[in-house]
Amino acid sequence: MSVNELYNVWCKNAVDDADLQTELLKIHDDEDAIRDRFYRDLEFGTGGLRGVLGAGTNRMNIYTVRRATQGLANYVKASFKNPSVAISFDSRNKSDVFAKAAACVLAANGVKAHIYTELMPTPALSFAVRALSCSAGIMVTASHNPAKYNGYKAYGEDGCQITLEVAETVLSEINSLDMFNDVKFCDFDEAVANGMISFISQDVIEDYYKNVLAQGINTELCATSGLKIVYTPLNGTGNKPVREILSRIGIKDVTIVKEQEMPDGNFPTCPYPNPEIREALELGLKYCDEVKPDLLLATDPDADRVGIAVPDGDDYALFSGNEVGAMLLEYICSERTKNGTMPENPITVKTIVTTDLIEEIAKEYGLEMIEVLTGFKFIGEQIGFLEDKGEEKRYVFGFEESYGYLAGTYVRDKDAVVASMLICEMAAYYRTKGISMIQARENLYKKYGVFRHSLQSFTFEGESGMLQMKALMQHLRDEQPVDIGGLKVMAVSDYQASITTCVATGAKTEITLPKSDVLVFALENHAKVVIRPSGTEPKIKCYYTTVGNTMDEAMALEKKLIDDFSELFK
Repeated sequence: MSVNELYNVWCKNAVDDADLQTELLKIHDDEDAIRDRFYRDLEFGTGGLRGVLGAGTNRMNIYTVRRATQGLANYVKASFKNPSVAISFDSRNKSDVFAKAAACVLAANGVKAHIYTELMPTPALSFAVRALSCSAGIMVTASHNPAKYNGYKAYGEDGCQITLEVAETVLSEINSLDMFNDVKFCDFDEAVANGMISFISQDVIEDYYKNVLAQGINTELCATSGLKIVYTPLNGTGNKPVREILSRIGIKDVTIVKEQEMPDGNFPTCPYPNPEIREALELGLKYCDEVKPDLLLATDPDADRVGIAVPDGDDYALFSGNEVGAMLLEYICSERTKNGTMPENPITVKTIVTTDLIEEIAKEYGLEMIEVLTGFKFIGEQIGFLEDKGEEKRYVFGFEESYGYLAGTYVRDKDAVVASMLICEMAAYYRTKGISMIQARENLYKKYGVFRHSLQSFTFEGESGMLQMKALMQHLRDEQPVDIGGLKVMAVSDYQASITTCVATGAKTEITLPKSDVLVFALENHAKVVIRPSGTEPKIKCYYTTVGNTMDEAMALEKKLIDDFSELFK
């Protein structure tokens, strides 16, 4: 069916959402706008769906959500006896609408749907899947993307985002469905009345809180530490659970950024609600100028990521995800070793783009370090492997550089609620020792060396952008650089081909991780460049690592790498 034919079908059939009809009429004579909305189906993968809100097959709307859910319903019905699915949603525009639409499709297909009564974080969805013995889970969110986006993450019965194999099965089901004729759905209130849709109880939420609190090490210090916090949930789901947990561990001096306190999918004071970037924290930093806290804490809209800023002279320094993760691992290992709660044969897990500093910390405390592909589901998967062997207590901590952390095995996704608690506990502990967070970071560098990391993202919008991304990755495979920023390439790892090649000898080593569109250029002096297309956004991401005796030395090397490698994108 042509783009224009699809457009006409939608004009005729997409009548359940007045906003979509208005949009379709508005673009009637705009060929480019029509093509952008209908040139492809919104891609369903291991990250589920993510796209711009609006009308069309290449947009997030109730029809793309219903169709995806019908595919998921077909899968769970074929794979489970008495299947059920847990559903949560964040503060984004239409998140509640999409969550209810998904529940109605499941109920109409005879699949029991358990849905939270109000917006809840991604980790709370992961928890509910396992707590309620569900076959799958759905989290309606676009994480930290701008307000024009929404999304839909699918989870397996283990509480992890679905595997590639399951995603392919669900995608096959979705592709066999006509958007308007093959999808079953029912009335939400009727499904609640007949028991096919039920609301997740407060008992489940309380059990989640208890599991978060159980990850504390020195929480008894918090109440008397004098720690002062400024917190922003960035108009998202962290507001209630983060504040509840901080209150329970005795941290009462918490100033909330009022303009970003309540749920608001337009993110009016924060166009890009990503705690990785300074822009998202600007309003919180203004509060810091007045309040003078020990710590600024910011969680993203679905509260699976957390960013921080700490006093640094007259200003506030933003810590990277790599720095916070390394500091948390050092703190957890040091304190658990000291108090005798470190398990036998402990394990830490990181992704391939996360700091290699973790390897040094693991050596110091006798941890096995497991490295996985980018995506927290692979960290969650490792916890599942341990659980299958009855060894889940070996897992100490896992994290990825993009501000996602998890202590404990009660969920299988990154959790900004437990991370917020542990960051505050760590800061409180250091405060009682007369050590600032800046000093704690410096102590880490003195102990292990300065590991400097940075990330560049290059955006490729639309159909032409997707082709550009593929061409660029192929070019790098066909014409591999011999040096980057003056540093010699020592080895090239192609995770799509599952081969690491030593440049000097030509020797090849098999990569045993699942295939992924990732290239890693290992350079001399422990430097590294990793390049991969994003799995959830129209971007190519470049990760740079340099190591030096001082920060200035590491930053000078980093600038050379960035200046050289970014020439590829001009």
